[in-house]
Amino acid sequence: MNDSEIRHNIKVLQSEIPAGINLVAVSKFHPEDAVMAAYEAGQRRFGESRVQELIRKSDALPADIEWHFIGHLQTNKVRQLIGKTSLIESVDSERLLEIIDRESEKAGVTTRVLMQIHVAREETKFGFSPEELLDYFRQRRFESLKATHICGVMGMASNTDDLGRVREDFQKIAELFRIIKDEIPELRGFDEISMGMSGDWPIAVEEGATLIRVGTRIFGVREY
Repeated sequence: MNDSEIRHNIKVLQSEIPAGINLVAVSKFHPEDAVMAAYEAGQRRFGESRVQELIRKSDALPADIEWHFIGHLQTNKVRQLIGKTSLIESVDSERLLEIIDRESEKAGVTTRVLMQIHVAREETKFGFSPEELLDYFRQRRFESLKATHICGVMGMASNTDDLGRVREDFQKIAELFRIIKDEIPELRGFDEISMGMSGDWPIAVEEGATLIRVGTRIFGVREY
């Protein structure tokens, strides 16, 4: 896809997305030139799923880009990522969260994160089960964090053509978010629900998404 097509796609998406919903352009596996085309169309939030690729792009591209890490983060890569992201959307275990917190404290920064919930049918997807996540908050284990701010939740729907099932998955994610917010009202800045991708983002928005992650509709099919 050429640069003018990418700029056009961004403009069309921006006109379709309701006010108050933030777009993360999923730029993983796409070159810096493609990111710059979207940037020139006004896009500032980009999503990457590999640590080295995010670091390379963040060093090469404008400093006002907000980088979201959206892939499975290996614990041995955390130190390299700290200080490079606006948001780590894919915290999928308590151990990973503790390592992010420790490395953030060492680096003297506060890292913003989302807790990834696993509601999809596929066992290959990562994340906390609903029960694990509720247990984490109900036992107030978040109070031990020193340099990490939990901003909300992230999740993916099942990979299916059954839009009813997709909607149910998004409803579960949003319901968990509301339960946590209702039971622990003193949580500050816990206000993001990241869900929805190129094929299902309108349903995600209807069910309460505040962040959507769109790649193919902007950049075309990924180049691996």
